[in-house]
Parts: sequence; structure tokens; C-alpha cells
Amino acid sequence: MRLTGAQALIKSLEMQGVEVMFGLPGGAILPVYDPIIDSSIRHVLVRHEQGAGHMAEGYAHVTGRPGVAMVTSGPGATNIVTPLADAYMDSIPLVVVTGQVATSLIGTDGFQESDITGITMGITKHNWLVTDAADIPRVVAEAFHVATTGRPGPVLVDLPKDVANAEMEWYSPGPDDLDLPGYRPVLEGDPAAVKKAAELVLAAERPVIYAGGGVLKARGADALRELAERTGVPVVTTLMARGAFPDSHPLCLGMPGMHGNYTAVTAMQRADLLLALGSRFDDRVTGRVDAFAPDATVVHVDIDPAELNKIRRADVAIAGDCRIVTEALLAALEALGLPHSASTRAPGGGSPADAPAGAEALAGTPAAALPRSRLAPWRAQLSEWQERHPLVYDRSPEGSANGLKPQFVLETLRDATPDDTIVVSGVGQHQMFASQWWRFDHPYTWVNSGGLGTMGFAVPASIGAKVGRPDRMVWAVDGDGCFQMTAQELVTASAERIPVKVAILNNAYLGMVRQWQEMFYEERYSEVYLSPDLPDYVRWAEAMGCVGLRVESPDEVGPAIDKANDVDDRPVVIDFRTDAFEKVFPMVPAGASNDDIVVDPAQQEGGR
Repeated sequence: MRLTGAQALIKSLEMQGVEVMFGLPGGAILPVYDPIIDSSIRHVLVRHEQGAGHMAEGYAHVTGRPGVAMVTSGPGATNIVTPLADAYMDSIPLVVVTGQVATSLIGTDGFQESDITGITMGITKHNWLVTDAADIPRVVAEAFHVATTGRPGPVLVDLPKDVANAEMEWYSPGPDDLDLPGYRPVLEGDPAAVKKAAELVLAAERPVIYAGGGVLKARGADALRELAERTGVPVVTTLMARGAFPDSHPLCLGMPGMHGNYTAVTAMQRADLLLALGSRFDDRVTGRVDAFAPDATVVHVDIDPAELNKIRRADVAIAGDCRIVTEALLAALEALGLPHSASTRAPGGGSPADAPAGAEALAGTPAAALPRSRLAPWRAQLSEWQERHPLVYDRSPEGSANGLKPQFVLETLRDATPDDTIVVSGVGQHQMFASQWWRFDHPYTWVNSGGLGTMGFAVPASIGAKVGRPDRMVWAVDGDGCFQMTAQELVTASAERIPVKVAILNNAYLGMVRQWQEMFYEERYSEVYLSPDLPDYVRWAEAMGCVGLRVESPDEVGPAIDKANDVDDRPVVIDFRTDAFEKVFPMVPAGASNDDIVVDPAQQEGGR
């Protein structure tokens, strides 16, 4: 069967199970857009190529399947560089197809030419410049294999226009046709290292499981929960791992890091064993590295061998898939005598990070989980920290004089939505408030930009998430600065009837930058004021085909959220006027030790 390269590309995508792609046509990619008309693949037409990349990321986050985006050459390709870098940092599987000028023009500075394979070499797992139409089925199969195996990540296929127009004889590539010398991800952990890790777990007196985003990428949430429950070891979940372990579980300590809660941060500092699963010792978690967890023996499990010993030297380093290694660790623990029936199932309730369960929650962990009840004093200490330093904010009427408290808005939104609601955030104060005050009891319900910290992520990523999980309610929590960067994609959502909901925490500032300037630059506010009324978010939302609402008083918050939840035929945007002076606490200052954590003024000596 003879096909053009363009037809072969679309057929190859169909054979990979692609159901939806996000993109924007242009001259160099135009031949590929013609066969889309006859394809089963749904194409979502974006308003900016960056939006296509972030939508593909949101889709991949919530489904576990690779997100697919297609854009043209030159500026189309460079506009999707930021999503590629974002996906690379957060290990998100993406397959991006870019158009390219004809092969005869490559290197001549032709119209809309850019060396996109060169540009993206450092932010993709691999990329391909296709110069022969006959290679297309094999290259597409290789692209999906690389994106989804080992440590997931983005890949790019660059397709020149003349190659897309050329004819080839169709074939369906098999596993033996893939040409990937040296690419053999290791999934199984070394048995000797796994046994050593098990021995360290059983000997520890102050252990902490440091769960990172790799747990979710490996579909390892159930294995993590079984490990925690059978050993009684408490769990911290990084920003990228929120939902990997239920916040309502009595062994959950919540989020560590620069804006993590006091107990999670301090538990890691005082631990004698850190069992790091799919986490990379990011600087936002460690603070000053030479002062991080000084007394801890480290067991580090990661599918990417390059992460082992990169930042913190591990006493036991295990290269392998988090789920597979965790299951092997459970087997090793059982072989060493760990009881099989230990259970700490949570009956429900609030987040231990907020200390609603108090000492009783952790004290309820079965003493049989570890020999000689070794962890009882550690659990008591954790409970004491939880009770002394819960997450707090000023709930007094005077606390609303400068606008709504963002924490109050998020608590109200959390309590008014299903517990499996997918929450997508931008980057900044609102991101930290959302991670702190939401309760994540289900995996794959938290979507955010972690490593790259990409402002403008939330709106397009929420659209991609809703496309991937149309059965779920999807709320984007955004800041006014972030929203202004990619809000045009709500036109896409309106045109495609994708009913996402957006909560703008509008404090009229670049909030996190303002917080740093207030705390560390003597309140010298340089270029951070945005204005609460320019633009008019309600009218802007309505102009994009959305329902627009504005909320300025606490008694309006609940009804506005209820109204938004009832709308299911178009996007909704709520402009919440929030307190510009509210800061995110706790906070570890940049470059400081985690021991220097700054708690809310109400918990500091002398109170507010």
C-alpha cells in the first residue's frame, strides 16, 4: 500500500492508540493536516503552540498515556520549547511532531526554518529529523517507545515538508525494527541492594519514606501504601507526588520542601533513614544540601541511574522502576520476618499535615509493624510536631480587610467539589496554597509544573486534563499573573466545549515575587504590581465564551463555586479578589538549611 509520508505519519499515530492531539497548522506541517480529516484522531485546535504542549502535558498527567502535539516549523516549533522543557523536568511522556522546511532548504535560513532538533536536544529524551518517508512508521514507533519507557519524558519528531509529500510503501514495524542501540531501561532492582534496604528499614528508629513523582509515573501508589502500612513508616509526598499517598491517611505527613509543612520538613531533618522512592533530592526539598537530613542513612530508588548519587550520596542506590522495586522490597521484608497482616487503613478525616487526628492517628499504627515497637517514640514526636505546628492562617474578620484569604477560598472550593476532582495549578503562591490546603486522596488528581515552574501552565493543562478525563470535574487554580499568559486557550475550551473551571486568586501582584521582595529586599517592590481591574477578568472571560464571575466577600465564595459547579456546557472563570499581603508559610529561605524553616507569624514567639 502506497502512502504519502503525511498519511504514514497519521496512520502510525493511529496504530499507537492516539485518540487526541493538540496542535496548530502552518506551512511546513500543512501536508500532515490533510489526512487528519479522514482520521479517527480528534484534533484540538489551540490558539498558541505553547498551549498545545501544555494541553498534551495535562492529558498525559491524568491518563498516563503520552500526550501528542503537532505544530509547524520555525516559530511554531520554538513556541512549544517551553512545554518540552517542562515535560522533561517533570518526566511527562510527550510526543511532539514539528513541521520542517524541505530538506533542500535546511541550513539556508529558509522561511520559517529553525534547527528545532538542535534547540531541543537538551530538553528531550531523544529527537529525530526524518529525511526518508520510509522511516516514518519506525521513527514514530521508536518515539512512543522512548517517551513511555524507563523514565518517561518528551520526544520530538521533525518532519520536512518534502518528506511529508513523498510516497512510501506502508509497513507496520515490529519490536525488532526499532533502532535504539544502548537504550535499555533497567526495571528490576538489584536483589542484594533490595535486601540491604529491607534490613535498614527494619533497623531504623526514625525512618521516613520520601515519595517523589516517580511513584506516580511507575503506577506505584498501591505498592507505596502497602509498604507504609506494613512497616508503619510515615510518608512525605513531594509537590510532584501529591496524591501518591492519601493525605487523610494517618501515616501521611504531607508535603516537604521550601513551602512544605513543619512536620514533613522537620521529620526529614531528624530522620535516621530516608527511603527515597522516585524522588531526585530537588533543591526545593533539600534546602542547603550540606545541612539536609544530616543523620540519615539514604536508600535511593530511581529508574534513572543518572539521579543516583547526583545530589545526595546514597548508602544504598537502586536503579529500577519504583513499583517493581517497592514490591521487591516488600517481599524482602517479609522474608526477614515482617508480618504480612499489619494494616493502618485510615477511617477518613482530614490531613495529618493539618494535625486533625493528633497523636491518636499515628499512635494507631500497629506496634507489630516493626520489631520491639521501635517506631513508637518517633510516632509520638511526629504527633507532637503536628499538634504544635499545623498549617494556619488568620481566620478573624479583620483578616479579610484586604481581600479574601486565598486559603479560605481553597478550603471552600475543596469542600464543595468531589474528592476525586482534578486540580491543576499555575506557579507561584496559589500553587503552594493549593498543594497545602487541598486534600489529595487519589493519585493523578494534582497537575502542576514542578521542576521548571512554568507560569501560564494551568489553563491549557486543565483543558488537556479534561480532554483526558471528561468524567472528572477539573478546576484550574491560577494566579492573575499566570492567567494573563495563556488565558487565550479558554477560546479553545469554549470552541471545543471543554467545560473546565478556573479560580483566579487575584491579588493584583506577582505574589511570590512580592513575598520575597517583602521578606528579603526590604519591601522594595520592583515591577510586581499588576492591578486588580486591568484586565477586567469577568468581561474577558465572557468575551472568550466563558461564564465570568467576580467574588469580593467571604459570603459570596460558596455560592459562586456552587454556580460554577452547575455549569457543564462551557468554561467558567471566577475572579476571587484575594489579600495582596498574604504570604505562604511555612517557608525555608533560599540557600538556608531546612532547620531555619520560618513558620506562620501566629506560631512564632509573640504571635502576630
